[in-house]
This record gives sequence, C-alpha cells and structure tokens, in this order.
Amino acid sequence: MIRATLFALSVLAAPMVRAADVPPEMSSYIYNDLMRWVNDPQIVAAVRQQNLRTAALTEDEIIARETTWRAEVGQASSPMIDGVLNAPLSAFLKERVALADGRITEVFVMDGKGLNVAASGVTSDYWQGDEAKFQQTFGKGAGAVFIDEIELDESTQLYQGQVSFAVTDPDTGAVIGAITVGLDAGAFF
Repeated sequence: MIRATLFALSVLAAPMVRAADVPPEMSSYIYNDLMRWVNDPQIVAAVRQQNLRTAALTEDEIIARETTWRAEVGQASSPMIDGVLNAPLSAFLKERVALADGRITEVFVMDGKGLNVAASGVTSDYWQGDEAKFQQTFGKGAGAVFIDEIELDESTQLYQGQVSFAVTDPDTGAVIGAITVGLDAGAFF
C-alpha cells in the first residue's frame, strides 16, 4: 500500500518536459484525465509481457521489424500490424479514444525497446525508440511526461500535439515502457 501511494505521488509530482507551449485547456486535460489511466494495470501487464519477448532483440532485428512494418502500412495483408492492432490492450486504447469525444486522435504503447505493444490505429512506424516521445519519457524516469510540438501528423492527418508518458511498474518503480497520446489541437483552442 505504501509503495503504491509513493508511486502515485511520484507520478503526480513529476516534471512535465515541454517542447511546445501548451494551451491551458490541454494541460488541464493531460493532468485531470490522461494521468488517471496511462499507467493502467492492463498497460503495465502488456508492456511487461512484451518486454520478456523483445529484451534480447538486436538493433539489426529491430530495424528488420521496422522495415517489415513500414512495408505493411497501407497493404491489404499486414500480419505484423494486425498483431499490434488486434492485441487485447488495443481494445482498451480504442475505448479511451472513443470516450474522449474527439480530443484523442490516437494512442499507442511502447515496450522497453520503443517497439509498439498496442495501438488504437496504424502508426507510421513500429519502432519509436529513436524518437523524442520515447527518449524523453522512458529515459527520464518514473512519472516523466513529454509534450511535443503541435504539427500535422502523418498517420492521423490532423494537427495534433503528442503527449508521452513513462509507463512505470508499480511493484518496482522501474520505467518499463512509454505511451503516447495524440491530442487534436483544435479541440483545445
């Protein structure tokens, strides 16, 4: 109980790293809504499971998976993408998008290597480990939050701001992955 309470306090007290100015309405939504579910037990469990499967991957194997993913985007047959989109956690993420009344454009969860675990929709790439959304959260510790610049997103074709969070194991306090939530910029102005 004490460990869970300390974990919750560390998440709420964590600094927010900003690459962009954030409208007050968006900031409020991040803290009053998103922070309540980005470390949901379903998310933590799915990341733990995938970390067991991907821990030993080499950089060459990660790049090969990234190449396969990119080749499948937009194709009729996409077994790798379908595996992520049909993961049990993806249903939970799609539900979060549906409940957001248009404010959330996409959600995807990454493992300890920055590889997609689950997603609400197709992402343009499989490996996020080389991007700020992963590096500014996973590499920064429990409770880390990173808000990127608002820009036209390739996969959603909307102007969005992405906010990313470290996914933290509540039992150990260790960061085990990350989650990115795309927010429709127009919904907050």
